[in-house]
This record gives sequence, structure tokens and C-alpha cells, in this order.
Amino acid sequence: MALFPMLSSVAGFIKVRYVVDKANIDNAVFRAHYRLTTAILFGCCILVTANNLIGDPIACITDGGIPEHVINTFCWITHTFTLPDKHIGVGKHVAHPGVSNYAEGTDQIRYHAYYQWVPFMLFFQGALFYIPHWIWKNWEEGKVRMITDGVRGASIGQNEDRQSRQKQLVQYLIDTLHMHNVYASGYFLCEVFNFLNVVGNMFLIDSFLGGEFFTYGIKVLELSQEDQENRIDPMVSVFPRVTKCTFHKFGPSGSLQTHDALCVLALNILNEKIYIFLWFWFIILAIISGMALAYSIAVITLPSIRETILLRRFKFGTPQSVSALIRKTQVGDFLLLHLLGQNMNMAEFNEVLDDLSSRLHLGNNLPTAPSTLELSPMYPLDKLRLHKETEA
Repeated sequence: MALFPMLSSVAGFIKVRYVVDKANIDNAVFRAHYRLTTAILFGCCILVTANNLIGDPIACITDGGIPEHVINTFCWITHTFTLPDKHIGVGKHVAHPGVSNYAEGTDQIRYHAYYQWVPFMLFFQGALFYIPHWIWKNWEEGKVRMITDGVRGASIGQNEDRQSRQKQLVQYLIDTLHMHNVYASGYFLCEVFNFLNVVGNMFLIDSFLGGEFFTYGIKVLELSQEDQENRIDPMVSVFPRVTKCTFHKFGPSGSLQTHDALCVLALNILNEKIYIFLWFWFIILAIISGMALAYSIAVITLPSIRETILLRRFKFGTPQSVSALIRKTQVGDFLLLHLLGQNMNMAEFNEVLDDLSSRLHLGNNLPTAPSTLELSPMYPLDKLRLHKETEA
């Protein structure tokens, strides 16, 4: 199997995408799910199916009473087993960790039937991490890309076409004010899906590996502190490299014969590394996803957080002008503004916000026509009273 051409196809998930070419409709944590994690899982799926790396995934030896391809096929499609209590004394009391003589019905037996399903599981998990992005992409329907067309990305200087599109963008924001809450709810819902997805995948792997995943990384970290003679490698325990397999058949006289085979699972040398990496990565991803979700909840519930974002991240306006803009807009409007800020040059985005505030008469710029309150200090009170009586 050609490994590198297949891995290069996965690289499309993590390639650098220039903002001017494609609109950015999410944040870095969101992209860590559908780009990075999906690429990791699909890449691992390709690795465990690449026979040219490790050779045959299983190779069994018997007493010669069964053809090699028969016993290999049988032990691969059914299961093999190890003895959990037979891990100490390799070369003295046991042949390999978990491989020794045993008394049926007395010794504890652990069956291993997961290995043929590992590539399918990795591919399925990769698809699960892409689904929230697919939902959000269809919910978003290219809105940010369409309204930022012509003003997206960095620019050197201004031109008439860009200024015209900038004014059209401001007009669109005014015309659709308070109409983006459903749009924002789709984004926040997909963020919840991302968090639930990574936690659910951890439980899925734990069930897949027979309840060993949650403690897998901890045991690996504790391994170096244990005595060299008596320690049990958790990677070998969960992903044994040598296992036992029993094959029954009828002999020439019709009597039942039992053949005990010793199987080398070369694929587990990759599986153990893949799942220890996934253990650390899923924990990190779950933590940052939880933090991102808490941040989004704060943005929804606390207007002061939205003010801080405009002031400190986008360097816009004064506290008074930003506060007025936040009071005038809703959460859906703010999310759209936030996405615009991620796709535009900061100076031009500030101009958009400034123009928007001005046309909403929020007070951070001089309005186009003076109001009565602004004129009142220029005239005596009796003249203003006379002016109102004349109008009446």
C-alpha cells in the first residue's frame, strides 16, 4: 500500500488556508476538532492499514497440524487471548507477558478481539469530529464569505471598490440588525457538540478497549517509577504483542483435537503508540473545548465580556462608545461582528464599526444632523421655549 500518497490526502485538513481565499467562520478550538483531530485520526487509520510498515498484522505458529494461512485467518477473525496474571518472570516462568501454561476454568483469561476493528473505529471517530463543522457550515450557508467579499484579508491602501463594499457591508449590518440570533444559536450549539463529542469519544474508546482507556495514560506515566523486575507494562497489557489462540478440529478417527497456537500481533506496536497519543490529545482537547464553551457562555450572558473583546482584541473605540454599541446590538449581531473582525484588516474593521456606530447614532462620532439636546446649550431657554410654542 502506498503510504505517503494516502497521508498527503489527509494533509488537506491541516493545510494553511489564506484568509483572503476562504472566509474564517469559527475559532481555533473549533478548527482543532475538524481539522487537526480529524486529520490525526484519519492518518492513524492509514498507518494501521499499511502492511508495508510492519508486515502481516498477525502471524501464528502451531505444531504444524494446521496450515499457516488457516490458523492466521482464524485467529484474526475470531480472537486471541492472554493471561493477565502471567506477566512477571518472562523467560523463567512465562514465555511472553501474558503467555504461559494455564488451567482452563482456573486461570483468568482476557480475550482480545478489537485489533481487526481498530482502523474502522479510527475512521468512524474521524468522521464524528468532522460532523459539527459540517452542521455549522451548512447552517452558516456562506454568509460571512458573501458579505466580506472584496474586503476580506489584509490590504495595502484603500481603493474605491473596497470602500464601496465596506459601505455596503455597514448597510447590510444596519438592515439586518437583531436578525442573527438564530444564526448564532447554530454556532454555539455546534460548540456544545464539539465538547460532547470529545468526551463521548473517550467513553467510546474505553468501552472499545474493555475499560482500559481512562487509566491507560496514568499507568504509562507511573511505569517509570516502578521496580524494573516486577513492573507490568500497561501498553503490553492492553496491546499484547504475543497472544495465544486455540483451534479445534476433528482428527482422522473423528476425535476432537485441540491445537494451541502462539500469535504475534505486530500491529499492536502501532496501536499502543496511537492510543497513548490519543489519550493525551483527547484530554487536552476536552479541557480547551470546555474552556471555549465556558467563554462562549460568558459572551452570551455577560455584555461586559463582549465590550472587553471589542476594546482589547479589536482595539476599537472608547469604553463609552463600545458600551453603547453593545447595548444597541444583540448576541447574534456580536457574533457576526466577531467573525467579520477575524476576516478583515483590523484598521478597516475599526472603520466599519465606527461607521456602524455613527449611523446608529450611538454618540462616538458626530451625527449627520444635530439633535435638540446638542443645540440647547447654544440658545437661551426662553428662545427654545418660544420656538416650541411657535411650532405648536
